[in-house]
Amino acid sequence: MTADDLQGLVVEALDDLKGQNVLALDVSGSSSVTDWMVIASGTSGRHVKALVDRLIERVKARGVAPLGIEGHASFDWVLVDLGDVVVHIMQQETRSFYDLERLWRTSPVKESTALSSVS
Repeated sequence: MTADDLQGLVVEALDDLKGQNVLALDVSGSSSVTDWMVIASGTSGRHVKALVDRLIERVKARGVAPLGIEGHASFDWVLVDLGDVVVHIMQQETRSFYDLERLWRTSPVKESTALSSVS
């Protein structure tokens, strides 16, 4: 599976459970660690958990095993490392505070509405 295919699968999985403000950032030109960073918000810890669970279920079904998962104890901010795609799922207050989009602002941004046809 290519990095672009994996990014599309991630966005689709998050959209399925109404992940909010899903953004995919192409960081391939800025990072040697990953090609895509996907950021999404959940409305509560329970919603973040559901988004993480759905994401893991969908990628495993396609033969992709997460390299690491951090933050699943509190479900305030969960990072799922899929290698070519790193996914940040967080509650809105946490997302606003850390503002990852600002940190990566030089990277091309795709919003989930534009990604619906990509997967």
